Amino acid sequence: MPALAKVAVVIPARYASTRLPGKPLQIIAGKPLVQHVWERCSRAKGIDSVIVATDDLRIAEAAFAFGAEVAMTSPKHRSGTDRIAEVAKNLKGITHVINVQGDEPLADPKLISRLATTMAADRKIEMITSANPFAPGEDITNPNLVKVVVDRTGDALYFSRSPIPYVRGDGVTPTFYRHQGLYGYTTKLLLQFVRWKPGILEQAESLEQLRALENGTKIRVLLTPHAAVGVDTPDDVATVERLLSSAPGSPSSSQPRPPKRSSATPKRSAANPAKKRSVAK
Repeated sequence: MPALAKVAVVIPARYASTRLPGKPLQIIAGKPLVQHVWERCSRAKGIDSVIVATDDLRIAEAAFAFGAEVAMTSPKHRSGTDRIAEVAKNLKGITHVINVQGDEPLADPKLISRLATTMAADRKIEMITSANPFAPGEDITNPNLVKVVVDRTGDALYFSRSPIPYVRGDGVTPTFYRHQGLYGYTTKLLLQFVRWKPGILEQAESLEQLRALENGTKIRVLLTPHAAVGVDTPDDVATVERLLSSAPGSPSSSQPRPPKRSSATPKRSAANPAKKRSVAK
């Protein structure tokens, strides 16, 4: 990784959730959900800072308790991307930002590292994400499972809730790829992204990443054999607990490396007193 590249992982975490209120603080295998996410991110290599971004003091207090660096953000943000952009705006010396959703307790540290090193190694990459092949029998018509098609260089051609590509027949059997909600950006692109207005495609599909494509930004897609596992409902909690207990090297059975203290820490503000209590090492 070039010496000038510095990468921060920002974990947006909000308390409000329609299907699972207080989701980041949901106890899973003895720890808050957001702690599992933070521990996974802290194990990724090539990362200079791991920050929990929230607008809720309950989440901030819990994050402080397990040693995380915390940035308090505005409660007015409509998306996690807007939240991490507020944090990125105040980071010093950070060239790239990776957005890891706060409900991904099984986020893959190796995949996060791949995103970081791939972006840092190629300055032409402004935005990056990941996808995995659909498993046999998995419902590709499910609109909640977002599909992506890529070109021969690995850049996204399109994302859709509909099955893409459409298979007319003639014996062709393409691989269908399921998009994962893991994103990396150059800091410059991230701050520009949140200034762009949602376009027709984004509004039609309700997929924020289409905003980048509609504005001519390429999105590199890294393929992984492993599917992402998120927590959206109480049933998901039981599923994740089973997976955590059986996964070797899971956060519940290993300790993360402590995140580095760096100049990337957001500025303290009287309006955001919780920032003063960050205990990240």
